[in-house]
Amino acid sequence: MVLLSFIFSLGAVIQLSSLPGRTHQVIQFTWLAGLPFHMADGRLGTFNADWGFLLDPLSSVMILVVTGIGFLIHVYSTGYMDHDDGFYRFFGYLNLFVFFMLMLVLANNYVLLFVGWEGVGLCSYLLIGFYFHKKSAGDAGKKAFIVNRVGDAGFIIGMLLLLSTLGTLRFTNVNTLLHSGAFTPEVAGIGTLTIVTLCLFFGATGKSAQFPLYIWLPDAMEGPTPVSALIHAATMVTAGVYMVARSSALFSLTPITLTVVAVIGAFTAILAASIALVQNDIKRVLAYSTVSQLGYMFLALGVGAYWVAVFHLFTHAFFKALLFLGSGSVIHAMSGQQDMRHMGALRDKIPVTYRTMWIGSIAIAGIPGLAGFFSKDEILWQAFSSPKGGAAILWAVGLTTAAMTAFYMWRMMYMTFYGKSRVAPDVVSHVHESPVSMTGVLSVLALGSVLAGWLGVPKLWTVFGEGFRTFETWLEPVFATGAGEAVKEAAHEGAHSTSTEWTLMLLSVAVAVAGILVAKYFYVTKPEIPERVAAAAPGLYRTLYNKWYLDEIYDFLFVDGLCKGGGTLLGAFDRDVVDGGVNGAGWFTRLAATVSGWWDTWVIDGAVRLGSFLVKMLSYPVCLLQTGRVQGYAFFVIIGVLVFFGYYIVR
Repeated sequence: MVLLSFIFSLGAVIQLSSLPGRTHQVIQFTWLAGLPFHMADGRLGTFNADWGFLLDPLSSVMILVVTGIGFLIHVYSTGYMDHDDGFYRFFGYLNLFVFFMLMLVLANNYVLLFVGWEGVGLCSYLLIGFYFHKKSAGDAGKKAFIVNRVGDAGFIIGMLLLLSTLGTLRFTNVNTLLHSGAFTPEVAGIGTLTIVTLCLFFGATGKSAQFPLYIWLPDAMEGPTPVSALIHAATMVTAGVYMVARSSALFSLTPITLTVVAVIGAFTAILAASIALVQNDIKRVLAYSTVSQLGYMFLALGVGAYWVAVFHLFTHAFFKALLFLGSGSVIHAMSGQQDMRHMGALRDKIPVTYRTMWIGSIAIAGIPGLAGFFSKDEILWQAFSSPKGGAAILWAVGLTTAAMTAFYMWRMMYMTFYGKSRVAPDVVSHVHESPVSMTGVLSVLALGSVLAGWLGVPKLWTVFGEGFRTFETWLEPVFATGAGEAVKEAAHEGAHSTSTEWTLMLLSVAVAVAGILVAKYFYVTKPEIPERVAAAAPGLYRTLYNKWYLDEIYDFLFVDGLCKGGGTLLGAFDRDVVDGGVNGAGWFTRLAATVSGWWDTWVIDGAVRLGSFLVKMLSYPVCLLQTGRVQGYAFFVIIGVLVFFGYYIVR
């Protein structure tokens, strides 16, 4: 089914290429209709949300990546999960994940995008915690789910604030309003649009694992390896990059937010790379590598190079999926062992896995001719040539990260495939190459890791012709800028000479090669050096090995502090204040009722009873006369008459 999705996607993209403007929108029906709301300017608006889909150059790239890489991961999974008890459940979750990811990238408005956004969050929880009988897997799934909800809160606030400002959440309408000239860049301070983009970016930091919400992604390694490849390479973690790129017209008007995006991206890139330097779990090395590469993408977004960020997203999907699936092949061969300290000398035992991972490792390191070189070099160049203040610092951070990337990736390769064997005796006899369903996929991804980058070669490589800048040309309608911005871009590009760009390119290649050679010297030529370095700087080594203690800090501040400590405080507040108020109100009500009952019984009712008693006593003499018998009344009448007659006779 995923293969059919890829075939239909390919056909749709071919048809899209012949359309004017390369945009096609289909609205199935009005999903949310006629909801009144107050806009920021006081007008009463009516909110409508379509169940509609938008295919343009940006979403076309995404659906090809999601379905193409997703299909290969599905094929790989048939071999990797063959003997797993949850085979059918696994593929149910996997298919649902692809469905929601396609919903996310094809949505024509922010609300429907958010449906896919939450859907992949749900599926990531199910897939990361797939082995639910393991506490660590269950905890990792919950961690991913909760951390993403924190970011999603920012996304919702930004979306609603955007609605109150523009009155619409459909992408085409938003872009039309923003390009109309009614809104100017917020360069003087933080305006409404800046707050909107900061909220949206905060949502992206959760989904795309940027500081400070990146902490869930390394723990996601608890899921099956194909899940790691699907989440980390081609789908979920790129959702934040896609959303920011989709909102390029909005972010371009908020230079303050773009600076925040660039700084956070650069910081995340170098932070994650430093942690990956000393990790021993083969999947965790790749996990922190993913966080670092996502930081690269946000660095590109932050300097306004939107197409470059998407280009790196595209190339990264090939070599990172290859590396994750390759690590799964290694783990499969090693009977579940993931610690590289118990590997070594595996290249002859699993040759296809070795050769394909070798290609993926030089691709991510940035060696010329492979996919990673083209996109990484373009990001560094865009950072260096950016008009932003501190562009040189951003470039230096990117370059340092590139050197660290080459080192830790080849540290992984040398510890896994080279040197002396450290495989346990009871495991070494079982080491074997993976089935063709797995190695065939690795070979296809290796081919993509070589060729994918040639869709966007540097402008310096004019010998290949403009046809090799297909990627930038294809995305141009999505990220087209106004005339003023185009003039600025041309001026900035002209400010740096061709020789400068060649120098920077050669420098990035040099640091990549240096990183590979240093890794070889440390882990093949002189394997005792890493232990000496760790012993010489134990504090630094422990800090990096323990991930800068950020998980511990988060546990102290949020889990133990905010959740447990705050929960205890809130529990005491609930018990003593809320419940105390309720109980106090109940006690006071009972007291008031008791007093009221006493007053009613002895005062009100007593007064009534006293009055009735007095009336009864006063009426007693009358009752002697008022008997109610006619003969008695006649008798008294006669007596009275006799008294009157007697009075008059006597007188």
